[in-house]
Amino acid sequence: MPIILHIETATSICSVTLSKGLSILAFRENNSEFTHSSQLTVFMDEVIREAGITANKLDAVSVSIGPGSYTGLRIGLSAAKGLCYAIDKPLIAVNTLLSMTAGMVNNKKYYNQNALYCPMLDARRMEVYCALYDSTLNEIRETKAEVVDEIFFSKTLKKSKLLFFGDGADKCKHLLNKYTNALFVDEFFPSSKHMVELSLEKYKQGLFENIAYVEPFYLKEFIAGKPNVKGLRT
Repeated sequence: MPIILHIETATSICSVTLSKGLSILAFRENNSEFTHSSQLTVFMDEVIREAGITANKLDAVSVSIGPGSYTGLRIGLSAAKGLCYAIDKPLIAVNTLLSMTAGMVNNKKYYNQNALYCPMLDARRMEVYCALYDSTLNEIRETKAEVVDEIFFSKTLKKSKLLFFGDGADKCKHLLNKYTNALFVDEFFPSSKHMVELSLEKYKQGLFENIAYVEPFYLKEFIAGKPNVKGLRT
């Protein structure tokens, strides 16, 4: 069974899992606000040491590719690329929203064969990154950046139960809870644990990224802010 290191930094959560096949060998996660730059490489080293192996024993590295936080995605992908270059192993990219949905579907508490799953991540203001999947992880609606309003998914909600989850779902509650088919799951976060099954399947199929050219799935154009430094002229 392949040994894969999984990295999730698409949101404020810093999460690293080491797996062998579908079994989790070691896990580290911190839900504090954006600690990626200080904790990610520490977590990577810790899970490898805990499993009693060295980095060159990894068969692949998997990274949550987005959408999500611009900074978080860059940090995660940079760390994954660096490790892959160093040990000459392949890189696997996993859609963040699909990974979140896998976590929901694999949780018996939330599994509903007849429901649709709508992972949501906050994209600022009244916009969210979202997609729609069925209970077998088939994509019903592709990943998009959407502005939430009163008619958001109204047609779908009239005929199907939709399970909303992720930090973007909170901003939709007051607009969508009038629909009896709109169900909300609180306190559900992206985690590297949710990536294990998806990454393993990609590994088996040989679906690897070009390490030199792969970029985060920003979805929206990245615009760097101006540094707020006293005395700096533009």
